[in-house]
Amino acid sequence: MNKKLIGFAEQALFASSIFIVFLLLFNNRFAVPLWLQPMGRMHPLVLHFPIVILLLAMVMEAFRFRTTSASNPALAEFYRDFLRNLLLLGALSAGVTVIMGLFLAKEDGYSGQVLQWHKWSGVAIFFAASLIYWGRSKAWYTPRMAQAGAVVTVLFLIGAGHYGASLTHGDNFLFEPISSRFKPAPVALDKALVYDDVIHPIFEQKCISCHNPDKLKGQLSLATIEGMLKGGKTGKLFVAGKPDISLLLERIHLPVDEKKHMPPSGETQLTPQEITLLALWVKGRAEHKKKLLDLPPTDSLRLMASALFKPVEPVDEYDFDAADEETVKGLNNDYRTVAPLAKESPALAVNLYNKATFTPDKLTELSSVKEQVVYLNLNKMPVKDADLKRVSEFENLQKLDLNFTDITGAGLSVLSALKQLQTLSLTGTNVTFDALQKQLGNFKKLKTISVWNTKLTPSQVAQLQKAYKSIQFIAGFDGADSEPIKLNPPQVKNSSTIFTQAIPLQLKHPIKGVEIRYTTDGTEPDSLHSQVFANQTTLTQPTLIKAKAYKSGWYGSNVASFDFYKSTYKPDSVNLLLPLNPVHQADGAHTFFDGKLGTFNANSPAWANNWGGFRKNNMALVSEFNKPITVSSVALRIMVEEETGIFPPSVVEIWGGNSREQMKLIATLKPEQPVKKATPILKAVVCSFKPQTVSFLKIVAKPVAKLPEWHANKGNQGLLLVDEVFIN
Repeated sequence: MNKKLIGFAEQALFASSIFIVFLLLFNNRFAVPLWLQPMGRMHPLVLHFPIVILLLAMVMEAFRFRTTSASNPALAEFYRDFLRNLLLLGALSAGVTVIMGLFLAKEDGYSGQVLQWHKWSGVAIFFAASLIYWGRSKAWYTPRMAQAGAVVTVLFLIGAGHYGASLTHGDNFLFEPISSRFKPAPVALDKALVYDDVIHPIFEQKCISCHNPDKLKGQLSLATIEGMLKGGKTGKLFVAGKPDISLLLERIHLPVDEKKHMPPSGETQLTPQEITLLALWVKGRAEHKKKLLDLPPTDSLRLMASALFKPVEPVDEYDFDAADEETVKGLNNDYRTVAPLAKESPALAVNLYNKATFTPDKLTELSSVKEQVVYLNLNKMPVKDADLKRVSEFENLQKLDLNFTDITGAGLSVLSALKQLQTLSLTGTNVTFDALQKQLGNFKKLKTISVWNTKLTPSQVAQLQKAYKSIQFIAGFDGADSEPIKLNPPQVKNSSTIFTQAIPLQLKHPIKGVEIRYTTDGTEPDSLHSQVFANQTTLTQPTLIKAKAYKSGWYGSNVASFDFYKSTYKPDSVNLLLPLNPVHQADGAHTFFDGKLGTFNANSPAWANNWGGFRKNNMALVSEFNKPITVSSVALRIMVEEETGIFPPSVVEIWGGNSREQMKLIATLKPEQPVKKATPILKAVVCSFKPQTVSFLKIVAKPVAKLPEWHANKGNQGLLLVDEVFIN
């Protein structure tokens, strides 16, 4: 390397030292401009170069003073010059890498103790290499100092590499293959916790490498319950009970190549089972303190996760062998699930559902596994007293759920054949005090019986409890020692909330004796002034129903809201003038009149089929009617989710006429735009006008051209999502 080039490199090395000191001293007072951020992101790309150069240079430096080099002057001179140039190149490239790293560390998501160790060990490498380069020609620079300096620099290189790997791949990345062989024994099912043993391991394997106190990507830490509940820069991780609008599930279901998809492309992705477990956990209100077995026996999360753990008792506690796997598999269908209670357990749990398909024969079909069934769930099935004879054939049954069935208690005597029965649930049935009083003495192992919301009075329950002290009677709220339970919200019973002319309002509640009060003017219902639902309400106009459930001895439910939409006219033919967004194709133009309403999570394949999307192109929909119609309003049902850039249209135009070529502008609407951190919503934007008789309608809706300045993606185009069009 010629002297001029060496002089330039030495000046660059000195300038790098000054610039790095400046960046360290004023770290909290400067921001990296956008045009320099790509340079910072090159840090992982170039850092391997100085590592290799400096490792080689340090090994050579440690042996520079050996007499064998001096015995051959030509070789010694070559060794000296080559090593000097190598050291200069290594120190200078280390300086550039440190500067890039300091730039990158200013971006969101990089913080914590590991980052500090990585930063300062990297800075130490640069200054150690620079000190060796500048001092190696001085008189005080001895062979022992050369060796010590080389060792120290190599140690800093190892440390910086270790902490860098921890930042990128997570803590214990280096030794994980070894340490994984010494994992603690699997947790027993009766000890398993919902969060610690089911959900947190998913976070630990797939998420914590980027979301921990030492690398707070998006200001989100999943290393602790507190950090998980706190959420990150973009808000809470989930909305308890609502997976459809929870950020956790939204990011998981994004296409893998999208920037916000989690885990990022290139990292190990979640399995379908892990995604389902997370969705069920959020749907079940994201419990983080309960044991898995504290969940109801019919809970899907409990049933799915139980197979991950050791059985509560050894497998040989049962006197029967496991059923044939193919037989069990064949018994699973659209109205029944049959699954092992726990991993390696021969015991089976059976759930029957779909009330419309139930017949007693569905129980007879289980005869091939009747010995292995220890849990049978017939909740809400139309089971009658006569059907209990078939239930009694499951000789090893331990838990029987007859909640909200049609039994009266008259057939309970046949269940005395179930010698292993420990839990019997009769909630919401017509079982009587007399029937229980006569039969309970026949159940020798019964420990728990649920009788709340039956015909039994509190005094009768107390009488039974006194007579059968070994049995725990669960009777719900007693007004004294128990806390009132909050009612579930009412449910809409109508098969569809879209109607043509009129629709009878149908509301329901699973608990008997509940009073439902509702409003149609958008106000919150109360227990005194709001109208009582009595199956006598008919809707003739688009209406927002707000309903709330009340019952003596219970807390009133949360308010449930139901939008009913009127759609008087359906086109005879319809077509789009411009193509849909590639991600949201739905069923083309026909999706807007198929009567299927979309939900949140429009980017997930499970929910995307009902949404038509527009970003680069306007929505330009032409509808044709064989007979002229008189129309006075057009409504578009849209999704608004400002965080993900899903905005209402900037403008809606309605064109009409008697021919496709001669349509005129009838009306224009500029919908209200969301503010920062607005709550996601599904709503109809309605464009009303004076009645017009037309044979053709053209609906133009223009996506927002530029997202507002306060938005994270400011300046980009907004996404318009429409699932239905209502013409009235």
